[in-house]
Amino acid sequence: MAEHTSSSITIEAAPADVMGVIADFARYPEWTGEVKEAEVLDKDEAGRAEKVRLLLDAGAIKDDHTLAYTWTGDNEVSWTLVKSQMLRSLDGSYRLAPAGGGTRTEVTYQLTVDVKIPMLGMIKRKAEKVIIDRALAGLKKRVESGA
Repeated sequence: MAEHTSSSITIEAAPADVMGVIADFARYPEWTGEVKEAEVLDKDEAGRAEKVRLLLDAGAIKDDHTLAYTWTGDNEVSWTLVKSQMLRSLDGSYRLAPAGGGTRTEVTYQLTVDVKIPMLGMIKRKAEKVIIDRALAGLKKRVESGA
């Protein structure tokens, strides 16, 4: 079983507002840093993205890949890799937990990345940590700015 990396952050907004930003893939290039393009390829009956193509530039990891998304209720979304040029696997999730009477949200981001080229596990975990920390900081800034 592959090791995963996870981190959490508290955002000063209700879970629905946070998930609204997470689910708005078209605007990812505006706040994620690593995602240069995002295109929703398929949607579920509720209109949520089921398959998304992302053009990623995360320094050591540059890739054009497609992810399949699974939505669990209103407070969790997970994804798994469908196809990629550089990655063997990319599994992750955002889990949201209401805090402060529902006015704040504890967001936990979990990520497991496996690249096709040989890479030491320690370097891989560090890359995952950088991706997670940037994503959580960008998400917090985006949600709290009200954009």
